[in-house]
Amino acid sequence: MNPVPLSDEALRDQGLDQVGTGKTLVIACGALAREVLALIAANGLDHLTLTCLPAILHNTPEKITPAVEAAILKHRGKYDHILVAYGDCGTGGLLSDLCQKYGAEMISAPHCYSFFEGAEAFAAHGEVTSFYLTDFLARQFDAFVWKPLGLDRYPDLRDMYFGNYEKLVYLAQTEDADLTETARVCADRLGLTFERRFTGYGDLERFIRA
Repeated sequence: MNPVPLSDEALRDQGLDQVGTGKTLVIACGALAREVLALIAANGLDHLTLTCLPAILHNTPEKITPAVEAAILKHRGKYDHILVAYGDCGTGGLLSDLCQKYGAEMISAPHCYSFFEGAEAFAAHGEVTSFYLTDFLARQFDAFVWKPLGLDRYPDLRDMYFGNYEKLVYLAQTEDADLTETARVCADRLGLTFERRFTGYGDLERFIRA
């Protein structure tokens, strides 16, 4: 599979058209595009084709299930199998029900933080006072956190939103010193302590490879 030019802004707002010629389709969140393509390339998974929905759907999770259904209906006649690289992501079980309805296989996790770290490890931390970032969310902090919460216009709201949090945990998929510094700055902006954990691709890798 040839390298695909990826823009965070395009992945956020438009998603990604089909990449690849395999007969198994992966429908993923745009926030996972780089990770899924890296796994396909690293493992020679030429039987997979990737398409991504806009990552910004996470700001309106009630729109995720209809968007995934539209993608399944659009593509299912062209592929032998369909994988859905989403966690529940705030859909209240509706996405899982949809995948069962159409025979699509979905990753079993409540959200991407869980499947990057590994479901058991994530649950074991029991961190109800932690706020999480991934590589994509660190790069897109303003678009997904700062501006939607109105902190660009009303910075005094920060303590109301984050007063019960204690730390920002950066779940890093890659070894990137600049991105780690970006995440550290995000923690400072939120008034939180900072912790970095290198997770790699976690359960996402196992799901894609299986």
